[in-house]
Amino acid sequence: MNTYLETAKDVYKKAAEDPQVGLCCTTTPIWQLPDLDIPTEMLQMNYGCGSTVHPRDLSGSPRVLYVGVGGGMELLQFAYFSRSQGKIVGVDAVPEMLDACRRNLKLAEASNSWFAGDFIDLRQGDALRLNVEDESIDVAAQNCLFNIFDAGDLEKALAEMYRVLKPYGRLVLSDPVCETPMPAVLREDERLRALCLSGALPLRDYIKRITDIGFGTVEVRAKRPYRILDSKHYETEQTIYIESVEICAIKDPMPDDGPCVFTGKTAIYFGRDESYDDGKGHTLIYNQPVPVCDKTASAFAKLGREDIFISESTYFYDGGGCC
Repeated sequence: MNTYLETAKDVYKKAAEDPQVGLCCTTTPIWQLPDLDIPTEMLQMNYGCGSTVHPRDLSGSPRVLYVGVGGGMELLQFAYFSRSQGKIVGVDAVPEMLDACRRNLKLAEASNSWFAGDFIDLRQGDALRLNVEDESIDVAAQNCLFNIFDAGDLEKALAEMYRVLKPYGRLVLSDPVCETPMPAVLREDERLRALCLSGALPLRDYIKRITDIGFGTVEVRAKRPYRILDSKHYETEQTIYIESVEICAIKDPMPDDGPCVFTGKTAIYFGRDESYDDGKGHTLIYNQPVPVCDKTASAFAKLGREDIFISESTYFYDGGGCC
């Protein structure tokens, strides 16, 4: 076992036994849904940097895997959409966190008439060796866990998620990202990695690691301010700005010309005709914005047409468009 993983286990063992409000900083608003009551204990143990619960991923009562259960809040939110026995699988490597999660789910069962404890199947396990069957999961998720891993273990964790997902299944991730090079002294600090700070990668690097595993489509759904590492508090000569990102990776076939990565670019055709067709499967209707993947945006830009506008990346993509 790598020593940094042991450090992470120790940090989250203590966080399970004594909830650490503010251990992570979730900038995504907590879901407010009819008849959903989230116990205070769950909110106090919300050790994530975003949300992995997106209703459009959850139609049809999918089987969901959540790795790194925390206080159980997102497990409860996933169960809200399925309401079926054993449909939500929660995996965690820290026994104390699983115990805390079980206690919190009991509280949730008492305050939510629709919820039953057997909706959720809790398992002790490791993100690097998931005790889950091949191609048995519709939606897999992790929140502020994978940034703890070094490069080799991150590859293993992503490969495990790919293995357990069904074809066209979705991997939903929330992690810190950072465009400023992280000083080695911070990157190698085991406690800072465990606290979801110094393991942050540049977004493009993070996406490439996902597509290198085989995911054919990647959606950047949100990017928000997260933390600052400054020279007064950390060993860095420059101020380091960290953001949190929410991403969905789809296990669909890899296109011949490479993955489709949506970062919130939009194309608008404003020429003389009713529409523009590039002959490659992309049609733009006059003055109608169409979300496009970065690959298609680049192809349009290379045409050099003055009647096609391509927006910058918004890092907010919520479906639709063409690739």
